[in-house]
Amino acid sequence: MQGVYLDHGATTPLDEEVLEAMLPYLKEIHGNPSSVHSFGSKARKGLNEAREKVAAALNASPEEIFFTSGATEANNIAIQGVARALSSRGRHIITSSIEHHAVLDTVHYLGQVGFDVTFLPVDRYGIVDLDALVDSITEDTILVTVMTANNEIGTIQPIEKIAEICRERGIYFHTDAVQAIGHLPINLKEQPIDMLSLSAHKFYGPKGVGALYCRKGTKIGQLCFGGAQERKLRPGTENLPGIVGLGRAIELATSDIENKSKNLAALRDRLIRGLLEIEDVRLNGHPQKRLPGNVNVSVLYVEGESLLLDLNLKGVAASSGSACTSGSLEPSHVLTAIGLDHQTAQGSLRLSLGKSNTAGEIDYTINSMKEIVQRLRKMSPVLKK
Repeated sequence: MQGVYLDHGATTPLDEEVLEAMLPYLKEIHGNPSSVHSFGSKARKGLNEAREKVAAALNASPEEIFFTSGATEANNIAIQGVARALSSRGRHIITSSIEHHAVLDTVHYLGQVGFDVTFLPVDRYGIVDLDALVDSITEDTILVTVMTANNEIGTIQPIEKIAEICRERGIYFHTDAVQAIGHLPINLKEQPIDMLSLSAHKFYGPKGVGALYCRKGTKIGQLCFGGAQERKLRPGTENLPGIVGLGRAIELATSDIENKSKNLAALRDRLIRGLLEIEDVRLNGHPQKRLPGNVNVSVLYVEGESLLLDLNLKGVAASSGSACTSGSLEPSHVLTAIGLDHQTAQGSLRLSLGKSNTAGEIDYTINSMKEIVQRLRKMSPVLKK
């Protein structure tokens, strides 16, 4: 069998239709969208159309969409922007203990410059404790930021309940929705979310481009200066080909989302069932409230790195967690937060499925895993006797 790609949580392949939409802006329409001449007008038209597509996919208004280099930048703009704008009102920020490092590192920085940060605990499935959230809110709380779905274990958070708690108390709510776009329906006219971050390469768009939704009226301070682009929130000449690609990608990703997610979840469940047939393998994350393409397991008495290397030799691409922390010798903060010990966390594997995966690839992966685990356990110095 040819290569089996099961690392869609890290990045997805560029969709052919997205590439086709981008090509005119790479070859022919080369004007700067800010220029007043006809070349600039053509470029600006593409920019505006992409903004409208992103807004339509999220059920937001075009003027609430700001293009960025990706979700990491969008997260920084949202979190640091609110901190700058509201620091005179309060200096307390709440987040979860299992956020992506694009959020965790940002709030850690704010903690170093005088803000108070609360990290909410999660249960064994990775779901935020809502009572702890309510108890953590003070008069100084200005922002709560909790991801829509976890990038490692796939657990879906009760975002609407969290957002409602914040709305009732006049606190801004931001969510990193990177893993959710194209898998979970987002309706920002109905959901009380103030800010939302996304990245195109997670839903078959190009790398290096993302967006921040910022609800009209949300107070947010500038981080960067030097131009009027994106209404000064993200100055600098826009990555027009990437933005056009993002617009087409989110348009495709959010069409017929219910059926696509149902089909992907069926493959996910097939993979989970097969992997749990292996002795001493446990599923991480919520068994039902999880992303349709996410599988995260811990294989006892085997190192995750060895699993990855052997799977790669068999043509299967997977990961041990977030691509942004690959190479780290420390166990995943997400897995330790849900109660896994160091050794179990180190033996964990994330397999993230996408629209091109087949049942045959899933079965091949299961059989490969059974063979690899059996062989590695025979060599394991910590194998249970």
